[in-house]
Amino acid sequence: MDHAITCAAPAPLILAQPLANHGVRHVAATLCTGATVAGREEAIIDEVPVGLVYAGDLFAVMLATPTDLEDFATGFSLSEGIVGRADELAVTSIDELADGVRIRMELPVERLATLLRRKRNLMGGSGCGRCGTDSFAETLRPLDPIPSTARIAPEAIRRAMAALPSGQRLNRETGAVHAAGFARPDGELVAVREDVGRHNALDKLIGALARDRLDPTGGFVVVSSRCSFEMVHKTAAAGIPLIAAISAPTSLCVDFARTVGVGVVAFVRDGRFTVYAVPSRVATLA
Repeated sequence: MDHAITCAAPAPLILAQPLANHGVRHVAATLCTGATVAGREEAIIDEVPVGLVYAGDLFAVMLATPTDLEDFATGFSLSEGIVGRADELAVTSIDELADGVRIRMELPVERLATLLRRKRNLMGGSGCGRCGTDSFAETLRPLDPIPSTARIAPEAIRRAMAALPSGQRLNRETGAVHAAGFARPDGELVAVREDVGRHNALDKLIGALARDRLDPTGGFVVVSSRCSFEMVHKTAAAGIPLIAAISAPTSLCVDFARTVGVGVVAFVRDGRFTVYAVPSRVATLA
């Protein structure tokens, strides 16, 4: 029997908290240190199939951490272009199943008609945000250049990245979780979301911003991962002008960022960073 999880009204947007009894599990493990062997309990991150169902029709199954699921559903729907605004989407239930979680949603008739024309069933690994797309055109879905004129100071980028670990509660417990944070232009972090998948964390963040009606165009994103194509695509779809990553970018990420006007800053660590795309987004480089 399915057990429905009641979706509460959006909480104040500070740092993400997992749903009760979700996010982290404790398992028996064995610690080996030299000649010593000891049994212990270890915290591991939850990774489960999350089915995204629109108007009763399964559209995608993503492997994700089952926390902040209404944010995830909203952000996924926005970044995939299924809806254009958060208020077009109604999350009607989040059901805990024996083998995963199902999120049921309703759309306006015109959005549903468009969705049915491009329908795909997708099994998304936790490390892949575009797995399962059935055409090159859908994988590389074009976007208009973002209209934001924001320019971010280098110190703001360093400040936001330095603050990101403080919002990574799940990662402190398990060591296996990515985070995406949104910062104001001065580098103050106002939201952090975590997930076993870097793209899921970003979708959760985008959904949280939309549900809390925070303007994404004036701030920027920091992520605890590499910056691949789907990361900059989601950033651009949300209208966010810059993404800063702790690790490296990919060639497709850089090429796409240049076409849509998203600044790409990578290797943000040890007081330095490298700008790979749209240097005018960094205040001192314009």
